[in-house]
Parts: sequence; structure tokens; C-alpha cells
Amino acid sequence: MKLSHTFLFVHDQDAALKFYRDVIGLEVRTDETIEDGYRWLTVGPADQPDLEIGLSRIGPPVPPTDYEALHSLLAKGSLQGIIFEVDDVDAKFEQVRAAGAEVMQEPIDQFYGVRDCAFRDPSGNMIRFSSPR
Repeated sequence: MKLSHTFLFVHDQDAALKFYRDVIGLEVRTDETIEDGYRWLTVGPADQPDLEIGLSRIGPPVPPTDYEALHSLLAKGSLQGIIFEVDDVDAKFEQVRAAGAEVMQEPIDQFYGVRDCAFRDPSGNMIRFSSPR
């Protein structure tokens, strides 16, 4: 068994695509609009061609009664984020910061054996970059 897909909620798929493709450096795997205007948008790291990260607007199959709660949680950055392992956290930090991403944490050595940093994507999701020490 292996992980093939994981998903992040985003407010604006075009802004998310620009961030994850142009700032973070992920590849576009799928960008298709299907029935009722639903857009299936996935990206992934070049070194993991079998992994797709879905950048999904809040909508079906989420019940309409939950839309506002999820929008609010997303805006506050309260939903789960994602962690990328990179060779050089400091270099990645400088690259992403230079692109104007919101910094949450500058690179630091963590007690659990990694050096990491954190940003928010345009929707408020926490994106971390990590390297083993």
C-alpha cells in the first residue's frame, strides 16, 4: 500500500496553482474542469511522480451546512497543512520568502531532529519545509 493522493482546501484554485507551481516548484499533474464547473487540480513533487496533492475548493462532497465553518477554519489557518522534505531548508526559505509568501517561522533546529521553517499558502494553509539534521 502507498499514498497516491492527499488534498488541501483552497479558496482560489488559480492563486493556489501559482503558489504551488511557481513558488514552491511542484509539477501540475491534472488540471481538468468537469461537469458543473468542478475543477480537478492536482500538483506534486518531481521526485514523486505517483503522489498527487489535490488543491480543492470547498464544495461537494462537503455538506452545504459545513461550507461556512470550513471557510472560516481555512481563513484562520486552522486546517491541516503539509510538510515537504528538502535538501536545504535555508535555501528553500529564502526562495519562498523572496516570492512574497507569508512567513510563519524562520528556519530553526527542532528538538525532534529536523531543521524546518513554515509559511502560509494564499488560502492560509501551513506549508512546512524540513531537512533532517
